Amino acid sequence: MKLREIAERLGCAVEGDGNVEIAGVAGIEKAGPGMLTFLSNPKYRKLLGTTRAAAILAAPHAGRMPIPVLRSENPYLDFARAIELFHGTPRFEPGIHATAVIANTARIGAESHVGPYCFVDEGVEIGPHAVLHSFVAIYRGARIGEHFFAHSHSVVREGCVIGQRVILQNGVVVGADGFGFARRADGSWKKMLQTGPAVIEDDVEIQANACVDRATVGETRIRRGAKIDNLVQVGHASSVGENTLLCAQVGLAGTTTVGRGCILAGQVGSAGHLTIGDGAVITGQTGLPGDVPAGAQYSGSPAMESRAWKKCLAVFARLPELARTVRRLEKGVAE
Repeated sequence: MKLREIAERLGCAVEGDGNVEIAGVAGIEKAGPGMLTFLSNPKYRKLLGTTRAAAILAAPHAGRMPIPVLRSENPYLDFARAIELFHGTPRFEPGIHATAVIANTARIGAESHVGPYCFVDEGVEIGPHAVLHSFVAIYRGARIGEHFFAHSHSVVREGCVIGQRVILQNGVVVGADGFGFARRADGSWKKMLQTGPAVIEDDVEIQANACVDRATVGETRIRRGAKIDNLVQVGHASSVGENTLLCAQVGLAGTTTVGRGCILAGQVGSAGHLTIGDGAVITGQTGLPGDVPAGAQYSGSPAMESRAWKKCLAVFARLPELARTVRRLEKGVAE
């Protein structure tokens, strides 16, 4: 495909030779001849002198380039779109595999694919154009919209509700029992019945081995466009806002409310019954004991505003020196 054809399909302006033949896409470090790459992070600019790529996606303000350029307001997004020009998604033929077990009262929409050893329980409703890859289990009474894609070994538990265009990667569990136990007088624990479903709205993707627990009462809800990374735990009766990102190993204790457009980086942990405001950014390994205001950036454990945390880090690095100074001063006073 010629570079100018890619430019037309992405809506980008071409600088340089638009007749360059592009055979694929790659990152700037690995790109070889015939490859389209991108520059969105300034720290990779130093690689422009050594990249072997044939062309590059770059912002209008990114300056001169040594190779032909597609000027883009969002190079990373347009690179994602370019990948799709060269790597089509696999197509799954409609039909139900002979080894799948489908209850008589289950309803599966037209043009859907149900793969080997899948199980669809009584009263399930699945919209058209769904793909259940293999070993997928859909429990009783679940309701699922169209263009659902469940990779192997994912599970949707009883009564859960899933919207349109939802993707579950391998090993996802939606609607497992929340961690609810009441303590008896003798110190033992009574399991609380988990009656509230997990609700996953449209255009959500949940990645491998993540868990969204059902609620004791009420519901757990993941709102439209949210993206949940591998090994994330969303506790019972929590709510995750629209277009929010929960990165790897985030853990939300029960009844946590996360607003719209938030980013919780890897291994962030929250105490229960707290609220994270819209647009908040929580950096990696932060421990949240309480509420976070909208638009705030928090770091550390216990969490504080990121600017304050950076100042604390500067002090932490000097603690041995400060301790020696204190001991010297104490010795001087004692003498």
